[in-house]
Amino acid sequence: MVRKNVAILFGGRSVEHGVSINSAKNIFEYINRERFEPTPIGISTQGAWFLNKSVSKDIEQGEPLTLELNATKPVWKTSSGKVIQVDVAFPVLHGTDGEDGSVQGIFQAMGVPMVGTGVLGSSVSMNKLTSKRLLQQSNIPVAPFLTYSYADKSSLSFETISKELGLPFMVKATSLGSSVGISKVKSKEDFLPAVEDAFRYDNQVMMEKYIKGREIECAILGNDPPEASLPGEIVISDRYEFYTFDAKYVDNTAVSIEVPAKLTPPQQDEIRKLSVEAYQALHCEDFARVDVFLSGDGKVYINEINTIPGFTNSSMYPMMWKERGVSFTDLITKLIDLCLKRDEKLKRIQTDFKSSLKF
Repeated sequence: MVRKNVAILFGGRSVEHGVSINSAKNIFEYINRERFEPTPIGISTQGAWFLNKSVSKDIEQGEPLTLELNATKPVWKTSSGKVIQVDVAFPVLHGTDGEDGSVQGIFQAMGVPMVGTGVLGSSVSMNKLTSKRLLQQSNIPVAPFLTYSYADKSSLSFETISKELGLPFMVKATSLGSSVGISKVKSKEDFLPAVEDAFRYDNQVMMEKYIKGREIECAILGNDPPEASLPGEIVISDRYEFYTFDAKYVDNTAVSIEVPAKLTPPQQDEIRKLSVEAYQALHCEDFARVDVFLSGDGKVYINEINTIPGFTNSSMYPMMWKERGVSFTDLITKLIDLCLKRDEKLKRIQTDFKSSLKF
């Protein structure tokens, strides 16, 4: 069997640059080398692409890459003249430029099969406002929210927002992940610093009702039909107000993880059902992690969908499938196979149209 060349993309122009590197290390280490030849391609914080020998933070030590714009046979070329042909792209890029449809558009335009959700699903899932509106239209429960643009910043009123949402409430940049640009507002003194932080990373922010309850996550895999894992739970230390960036990635004592979560069978069924419905409503493909709130009175709210969930050693997505008997290596193989199967189906679609138009 001829091995397929899999380009593993990591790094990127994102506040989640470091998380991406840690995720990609595991993809590179555990990929089945009997079937796939991994090609690590690092993207610097400035957006330059480099061919690397392995996955590390020293991205710019690799060879600079250029892309030949040819959708029938796209190739990457190094500064030394080496030519690389990619059979499959596996973006392990979290956040801006990697999870928002940008890099997905490059591979779609070049005709390269790409693991994961495409342009449409990536862009709508990344934007918290757009995704929540689509979920609402699909009758999928989300927490009450308000949204404001940067032009509204000087006129924002703590009194008006707290009256509408109650206290505490969350302030979020709409298009970031890993809890960057997110704050919990418990009093008027918290409000302006939270607004400043959110607008530091985005031109649009969301104010959202705080749901007191449990942080539940559900892993989705597949397309026709997608399959939901048993939900897992993130149990956060009392030292943290919510699931912050440091709690996720820095402080090893901040959380404990329960896979599967201690839920009743009806709760499990509802969370799995709503997670699949959310995945489909937002046009996700191949895989995603759905983040859910389970309130104290037993109500389920979809918080957000991560179309490129983490693959670090502490990441929930691979843990939830491991509990179902799917190893890290088998999970990576399944994802690549799903991508290739989906790409075969796309080939039936015509991209030209014969008409009588003269030009």
